[in-house]
Parts: sequence; C-alpha cells; structure tokens
Amino acid sequence: MVIDKSTPYGAINLSNEAIASVAGDAALECYGVIGLASKNSLRENINELLKKDDYVKGVYCTKKKEDYEVEVYIVVAYGVKITEIVSEVQKKLIYVLEKTFQIPFKTVNVFVQDIKEIE
Repeated sequence: MVIDKSTPYGAINLSNEAIASVAGDAALECYGVIGLASKNSLRENINELLKKDDYVKGVYCTKKKEDYEVEVYIVVAYGVKITEIVSEVQKKLIYVLEKTFQIPFKTVNVFVQDIKEIE
C-alpha cells in the first residue's frame, strides 16, 4: 500500500516499507519488546525474529476513511506484564508515526505472537 500525501512543495508517496521501518524501530525501543514477528508465524509455526529489512512482514498499514490503521506483530519478554508492553507500544507508535509522517494514525493494533525468555 502506498500513502499519497500532498504538501505545498509537491506530492509525497509513502510506501509500506517506510512506515514499517519507522514503526519497527519505535516498537523495539519499548521496554519488554524483544523483536518483531511475521503475521503468519503462528500459522506456519516459525519462531524467528524479523531483521530490519523484513519489518514489512510484521507491520501492516491500511487506510480507513480519513485516517490510517497500523497492525504490529511483536515478541515480548517472559515475566513482563503484557498489557503494559502493548499499551506502551501503542502510545509510542502513534506518537512517532504522526510526528514523522504528519498523518493521523488513529488505530494501532498490537498482536503478541510469542513470549521468549531473555537469556
């Protein structure tokens, strides 16, 4: 999906890869998040963390009427309160995405794909 944004200086096309890169980096800065996972990791039984180049497999952006919706699939640390992690990831992503792209992101859905013990 490509987001078209017009400015006084011209048109800008934002790719899903750009949004995924910014959202993935912001999510990894949150306490308790170990990494991003693929949306299909549960179905395919693959338990590996995504590298920076593959963030687009774990972050999805869709357009809703006047704003945008982002879905993020994360792996969290064992022993940390999951509701707090998810809440912080939502707040951070909305702040960072709106500040970076100057577009309203109304909804950020965070899905926990796996829980891993920190070694």
